[in-house]
Amino acid sequence: MEDARAKLAGIARGLRDAEAMPAGIARHGALVAAFIEAGELAQGVADAAFDANGGRDARSPAGDAATALLTRLAAAVRLSWGSAFARFDPVRVEAAFDAAPPLPETLRTKRAEGFAFYALYPEAYLEAAQAAGFPLGSRVRVVGIRSIGVALGALVAAASEAPPPVTLRPVGHPFRRELSLSQGLEAELLADPPTAFAVADEGPGLSGSSFGAVADFLEDRGVPPGRIHFFPSHGGEPGPRAAPRHRARWAGAHRHVVGFDALAGHRLPSWVEDLVGAPVGPLEELSGGAWRRLRYPREAGWPPVNAQAERRKFLLRACGGGTWLLKFAGLGREGERKLERARALHSAGLSPAVAGFRHGFLVEEWVGDARPFHRGAHDAARLAERVGRYLGFRARCFPAGAGQGATLAALRRMARHNVGEGMGEEWARRLEERTAGLESFEPRLRRIETDNRLHAWEWLPLPDGRLLKADALDHHAAHDLVGCQDVAWDVAGAVCELGLEEDRGALLAAVAREAGRAVEPGLVRALTPCYLAFQLGACVMAAQVAAPEEAARLRADTERYAALLRRALGDGEVPG
Repeated sequence: MEDARAKLAGIARGLRDAEAMPAGIARHGALVAAFIEAGELAQGVADAAFDANGGRDARSPAGDAATALLTRLAAAVRLSWGSAFARFDPVRVEAAFDAAPPLPETLRTKRAEGFAFYALYPEAYLEAAQAAGFPLGSRVRVVGIRSIGVALGALVAAASEAPPPVTLRPVGHPFRRELSLSQGLEAELLADPPTAFAVADEGPGLSGSSFGAVADFLEDRGVPPGRIHFFPSHGGEPGPRAAPRHRARWAGAHRHVVGFDALAGHRLPSWVEDLVGAPVGPLEELSGGAWRRLRYPREAGWPPVNAQAERRKFLLRACGGGTWLLKFAGLGREGERKLERARALHSAGLSPAVAGFRHGFLVEEWVGDARPFHRGAHDAARLAERVGRYLGFRARCFPAGAGQGATLAALRRMARHNVGEGMGEEWARRLEERTAGLESFEPRLRRIETDNRLHAWEWLPLPDGRLLKADALDHHAAHDLVGCQDVAWDVAGAVCELGLEEDRGALLAAVAREAGRAVEPGLVRALTPCYLAFQLGACVMAAQVAAPEEAARLRADTERYAALLRRALGDGEVPG
């Protein structure tokens, strides 16, 4: 929930700051950050109107003003990008609402996940729309599918020199979406048929039903399929949940896509040159688990990864001998927040050094002399002290915002479901019994931005005895329901992943010393089977879509978690 006027003022402030910057990629990134915030504002205003209209999309003066501002900012991004960052249009935000009615006092906005996590660049939609080749003077009607589609639609409209987009929110079951429009908006959408409909969103995902809902609506009302153009985030097909009609349509549809590699892969070294120096040779792709080639001497020792969920990352070797990891951290304020978090962790001696941040990518030192972490190869008491200091630092320095993280009741329900699916109903019943009373801890929780990824391969042991934590910035905001939890969740994870069952007391004491407060051992014990159940579910789901060799690694890890769960839910004491 956000204050609408405060968000508008923040957009204006961000644009003023950008205008004062010298021309270059940093200024362009600041402009894109303001554009993303304006997209969230337009989404929130449109959803407020949707709710006020009884669950139907309709025109509203505030919504029209927000979408017009967003499209103007999209044109400014286009101008900056097309001029190699030399030109800047000083958009005046406040003027966009001079003639509009007041904004709602508060808005429910949604994080634009493609911009924050999946290296979905706004400029890709500008280039895709320009390459679409709509005839000069043709009438293009753009439909942006909320949430992120309102911003993507504005980009397509700006590049096509079309009016601001109509933004729609498909409703219903995730795999069977439908549109819900007012009669007035439906009539407007279909009146004076345009040359083409341009439909913008990220995806398609498992079903492609959001794109499908818009196309079904148009085709069912007489729009020929050949006049419908799709602007997705990738060139692949819809997932296995797609309806036959949607799958058949997609195979022959007009689809306009510019991927990350075509857009930015060759530009990325120049974006960071002022931070690390000129590159020596091309970037080395480390995404999708490719980083393991540099960390492990033999492929047989590789840990499992969920390749589809990994952030884009590259290795850059620079003049002067420096080697740097360029990892996508998020466009706009999401990336800036992660930069601050990374700097705080490095200053405390807990993670690698950071050179800076450029238009979505965090630039971090590649710790080439780190060795693979092996359970049992470290002095357990010393390991507990180091890991406890790291977790305690997070508990002290990274408090969570209001409303972040799943409730303990929700964690318990999902853990039961995962165990039932993966191990059978008897084990699910045992988990339910063993975690009874977990919800009673809720009033005493102190939620933080938990690490949520304490696996052995996430730690970097150095020859001088230091232990650094890799990938420590954003797993509290993943697609696993968990979110921000009490530090006890990370303690449970460390015990399970690093073999610290016998040194649980030392770990808890180290966390307490650094955090300045104690961790409840009972909460750790109750959360441990939940943690294991979530890891079990994650491995099962990742294995279903992985290549055969990766699936075998994931199945082996699935069995490891199942064995730990059987131990935790049997007659013995719960580890952790």
